[in-house]
Amino acid sequence: MRFRQTDSLTRCARQGSAGFTLAEVLAALAFMAIVIPVAIQGVKIASQTGVLAQRKGEAARVAERVLNETMVTTNWNKSLQSGQIGQGIMQYRWQVRSEPWLQEPMRLVSVQVSFSVQGQDYDVRLSTLADSSQ
Repeated sequence: MRFRQTDSLTRCARQGSAGFTLAEVLAALAFMAIVIPVAIQGVKIASQTGVLAQRKGEAARVAERVLNETMVTTNWNKSLQSGQIGQGIMQYRWQVRSEPWLQEPMRLVSVQVSFSVQGQDYDVRLSTLADSSQ
């Protein structure tokens, strides 16, 4: 008889641990309701950061190209120039400024390239010095 009583106790213990309680299921659902939106927001931010880095790289190449063309064609003597360049599928707005530098014959020539990523505006700036006495 003792053997049967022990056997029935182990059978009951096995049946009691076979599933989850309602409280455990609700706790898991509440945890998922908190974690999933946070994870999705993290993926969105990572995606936006990747796109921004790519566009900044393209804008830097545009700024370098505009600055090189400006210096070679000696258009940097003009105080302000602007335009738009397509790089891939994106359009970048650029502006060249020439300002006096601390030492008299030198001028600071700067290119600012503007672009937008997901509704926010960003810009990249490149500058160099030019000798205005030549």
